[in-house]
Amino acid sequence: MSTTLPTDAPQDRGSEQSLEQKAVAGLSQGALVRRRFFRHTGAMIAMVVLVLVILLAFTSVGTVIGGTGSLQATPDGTLEINGWRIQGWWPLDWFTTYPVVNGGLPTLTLWPFSLGEHPFGQDTLGKDVFAQVMRGTQQSITVMFLVGAVSLGIGVLLGALSGFYRGTIDSLIMRFTDVIIIIPIIVIGSIFGRIFGGNAIVFGIFLGILSWTGLARLVRGEFLALREREFVDAARVAGASNRRIIFQHILPNAVGIIIVNTTLLMSAAVLTEAALSFLGFGITYPDVSLGQIISTYREAFRTRPWLFWWPGLFIIILALCINFIGDGLRDAFDPRQQSKVSKRKARRAAAAVPSVQGVQIVEGETSYDDPEIADQVTVRDESVIEDPAERPATDVDGESPKDGQP
Repeated sequence: MSTTLPTDAPQDRGSEQSLEQKAVAGLSQGALVRRRFFRHTGAMIAMVVLVLVILLAFTSVGTVIGGTGSLQATPDGTLEINGWRIQGWWPLDWFTTYPVVNGGLPTLTLWPFSLGEHPFGQDTLGKDVFAQVMRGTQQSITVMFLVGAVSLGIGVLLGALSGFYRGTIDSLIMRFTDVIIIIPIIVIGSIFGRIFGGNAIVFGIFLGILSWTGLARLVRGEFLALREREFVDAARVAGASNRRIIFQHILPNAVGIIIVNTTLLMSAAVLTEAALSFLGFGITYPDVSLGQIISTYREAFRTRPWLFWWPGLFIIILALCINFIGDGLRDAFDPRQQSKVSKRKARRAAAAVPSVQGVQIVEGETSYDDPEIADQVTVRDESVIEDPAERPATDVDGESPKDGQP
């Protein structure tokens, strides 16, 4: 009966690390998060697509800053949007009627690539659908980021205070949260959309005020767990104030769940804005949104389907991009996720693991004074001996020669 030590047994317990651990050794938590996120293929593709959509929407037809968003007549008899409009590289706007070209069909061709006069087509009045879709995408992006920012600020603040202080403060904040939760966003949104319709900034801030409840509950639960950890007790002993403990010790450890939930809120905001605009309670004429475009041309679905293709496509692109980015951030902040290690790095890490020779020990006396017993301890892994001259000679039976034998 024999006992064997494996040839790759580590010399000390400190070297018992996986290849993934050795590949990220010495990296900070922030570097690890960035490394995992940048290696998430879906998140990277979604981020590139989202950036391209944002650049296309805001540089093509320009944008309007300030003003009421309503149409007003100029001295020469043309119409313009109230506010300061920054011109884009696309010569047409979203509210002017133009002569119908090509029967209103899209003039976009992929081979050879050409935009034509109206790449997304025209409606029956001659309005350029490309300009309308780009303006609607601007509105959806504006609402999306405003909802994310407002919900992030309110949800994190109230959730942190509730989870850290507990007691009466926790009860008051959570009861207030319960009241906000039972308010149907669609109903209240339709009321405020009718009042502030046409202004995406006000509409986005309002939706953000009603969308923070889920984030606040998640942050509260995370704070309830983290406030009992040893590093918080150490900060208290060191004399740190409650404000410092909340914002510099606990909050950085909860940033993962905060960012992931915020991206989900932003994705939901795109769909909520489109739904309210489709019902006529969101962004209203003369301004446009993606949901409003679909609602306006819903009767022409069979005769002019391209009027639905493009706004629907951009709604799907925005929602999917935000979801994929949130998925990548979730994996990046999850400490249980293991990063992928290339074969080259795996070989390099494996070569850095120290090992000892495997030995085979047979039953018998423990003393090595007897040469008969000592010769039964053989080196099993001879490949680790660098000098061939130092290799022990073996006979045909695979045993070392006895003392005194050639």
